[in-house]
Amino acid sequence: MSSENQLSLFDNSNFQQKDLIPTDAKIPIPSGTYPSMTELAQHCNECHRCGLGENRTHAVVGRGNLKALIMIVGEAPGQNEDETGLPFVGRSGQLLEKILASVNLDTEKDVYICNINKCRPPNNRVPSSKEMAACKPYLFEQLRLVDPKIILLTGATAVKGLIGDKGAMGTIRGKWIEWEGRLCMPIFHPSYLLRNPSREVGAPKWLMWQDIQAVRAKFDEIRQNK
Repeated sequence: MSSENQLSLFDNSNFQQKDLIPTDAKIPIPSGTYPSMTELAQHCNECHRCGLGENRTHAVVGRGNLKALIMIVGEAPGQNEDETGLPFVGRSGQLLEKILASVNLDTEKDVYICNINKCRPPNNRVPSSKEMAACKPYLFEQLRLVDPKIILLTGATAVKGLIGDKGAMGTIRGKWIEWEGRLCMPIFHPSYLLRNPSREVGAPKWLMWQDIQAVRAKFDEIRQNK
């Protein structure tokens, strides 16, 4: 999808164009925009745009403040998320909560958390490009409804799924990338930090500490300028 087409997705008038949100006769998805996250969640739970809907327990739409300045975007739900219908509630989610709390960011007040894909891929595999494309219209609607100023992209799949391939995570993590009038920062996925527990200087956890402090500083700057 070109940058021009992505930009047009944030223009409400363009949501009337059926080609921007591919529909299937069996899927109750309107050609217009969703008035709220409630309607979007209902359609996600009825969605069969791709094969992932065949085996889901729950679609995992999002949690947090619907008007948050920060949106955190993950890859796809795991087993705990599929069972509860909430993103980042397993071990990775618990670590994410600690990371945010370390700079006094509250998941109920300051952030909204969601994923590229709303349904769990089998065996927690990486979602395919086709599956990500099928689910992307929901994510664009979430961006429109929440209207965050900062987007944290957790891991390479989240980066690729939303803003395209920008290079290796080791190169782009912690850097601000302007995209569609918003500030995006790729950060390590919490699951990667769980596999790399060292806190030594230069280790992933140490780098995450640098990144989350930069996020907090930008958060304060945006809030002061509102």
